[in-house]
Amino acid sequence: MGTIHAPSGVDYSEARQHELRKTRIVMVDGDLTANSETTEGGSSARVFNKGYWGFASTPAMDESGARKVAKKAVENANIMCRFGDQPKLVMPSESHVGEYGFNGRPPLGQKETIELLENLQALCKVKYPRLKSTSFMLMQEGHEKRIATSNGSDGLSTTHRAAFYIFFSAEDKNGRPVRLAETFSGRGSLADLQLSVDLLEPKMDELHRHLQAKCNAVAPRGGEQTVIISPALAGMLAHEAMGHPCEADSVLGGAATANLVGKPVASELVTMVDLAHSYNGEELMVPVYIDDEGTEAKDVTLIEDGILKSFMTNRESAAKLGIAASGNARAYTFNDEPLIRMRNTAILPGTSKLEDMIAGIEDGYYLMHTGNGQADSTTEFMFGIQLGYEIKNGKLGNAITDTTVSGTAINMLKTVDAVSDDMYWECNGYCGKKQPMVVSLGGPALRAQIHLGGE
Repeated sequence: MGTIHAPSGVDYSEARQHELRKTRIVMVDGDLTANSETTEGGSSARVFNKGYWGFASTPAMDESGARKVAKKAVENANIMCRFGDQPKLVMPSESHVGEYGFNGRPPLGQKETIELLENLQALCKVKYPRLKSTSFMLMQEGHEKRIATSNGSDGLSTTHRAAFYIFFSAEDKNGRPVRLAETFSGRGSLADLQLSVDLLEPKMDELHRHLQAKCNAVAPRGGEQTVIISPALAGMLAHEAMGHPCEADSVLGGAATANLVGKPVASELVTMVDLAHSYNGEELMVPVYIDDEGTEAKDVTLIEDGILKSFMTNRESAAKLGIAASGNARAYTFNDEPLIRMRNTAILPGTSKLEDMIAGIEDGYYLMHTGNGQADSTTEFMFGIQLGYEIKNGKLGNAITDTTVSGTAINMLKTVDAVSDDMYWECNGYCGKKQPMVVSLGGPALRAQIHLGGE
């Protein structure tokens, strides 16, 4: 990537070169069904002038292409100015300069990767002969962005993540198909996950045990129930049901959180943060040091001891809300405009032990894995539960059949009476909001009251 310059002669402008590389390999029952490597890249420019934005992009990364999109972005903003004057908006002018690359392990060769999948498939045939189907998927992606703004920001931002998925299928006691998945993810490439048969075999054993338990599952009781939400599920609920309503564009659009700053929205045991790049002195899975508007990325405490504290912002929303820009503006590809997106979002650990939290429940459920779900700006949510267990007299019991959880995040979080002292992170999926985005999420386990679908 070469030197780039933001367009001049406007109130504010930014330029970006962005390259994205992706790999995806899938093996189903020993057959290689997908094996793709893609690269896309280009240049974009965005300007703000007289209250209007203009954006343009091109799938080229040379100086000529950069000049072309800069000129076009200015033209597009000027065309919008024909709609009349807008209230004057003075956006934060802070700039940041820095280069944040990544040096990981040498990448895995394709032959080495496929041999790993073949060895895992052979192991499954020997150890789990009653499985109906076994699938593996590996994916990795890397983003490199060069960013420059008219107020002096100049930076290189990188995001590299990889994930490995295992899918096991069987038949339950009634002959119906049952499927479970396990995922491993982390920063870097597939080589940085350090995958091996020895590493994955105990994980596959555990997945197989859960699958066999689910083949003999019982239906859960419907209604309000005392549950323990696993760290993975707690991270998903925090991201979807509480994180999105704390994005400033959602707040400005009328989210339920808009008038709740300084008010309780959760139990005093709950503190929730969108972390920029580090936690406890260690770099996180999706580190963001400079966002796609050239703003230095800062941690945002969304909830502190149960009280709503602040929101995630870009330059424009920060100006409208009268708060600092937090560095949450991110774009997925070169032809996407930066939007307010989460980075590494989690409820922070508490002081309880998970085993003690389970022991404290006479009759409830331990909810472990989620499927698809939805949430909106009111903090209402509904998620599918693909793996869970009964809790009877303080001990785990039978697995339960697929079910759902639903409710309002604020109401649910207010019932939290225990937060575990462990911390879990994952970055295996995408956040959807007009464009996909790589994020990480995590947290501890939570004990709370939640509405469960069932008999």
